[in-house]
Amino acid sequence: MHDDDNPRRTLANHEEDDRDQEAILAHLIAEHPDQLTIEELAREMRRKDDHAPIPDWLHRGVRDLVGIGLLHRSGDTIRPTRAALRFNYLFFDRDSAKED
Repeated sequence: MHDDDNPRRTLANHEEDDRDQEAILAHLIAEHPDQLTIEELAREMRRKDDHAPIPDWLHRGVRDLVGIGLLHRSGDTIRPTRAALRFNYLFFDRDSAKED
C-alpha cells in the first residue's frame, strides 16, 4: 500500500492527549536530573511560534501527568517521579545500560 493510498487520519482528542503526554514525559525524563519550569518546557517543546503563550496542550499534559503520579510539580519546577524513572529504566533503558 502506498502512502498516497492511506491519507493521514485525524486523531481523536484522547489520542492527541496521549501523544502530548508521551512527548512531555519523554522530554522531562531525557532532561533528568535537571528540573524545568513550565516556561522552559514550553520553550523547548514549542511547536510553532517561540513567543506564543504556553499552549493549552502543555498545561493539560503536565496537569494530567501530575495527577496520575508520573510527574512531580514543586513550585515552578516539574520533574519525573521515581515511578516514571523506574518504569523508563525497566522498559527502555536497561538494555542500553548493559551495553555501557
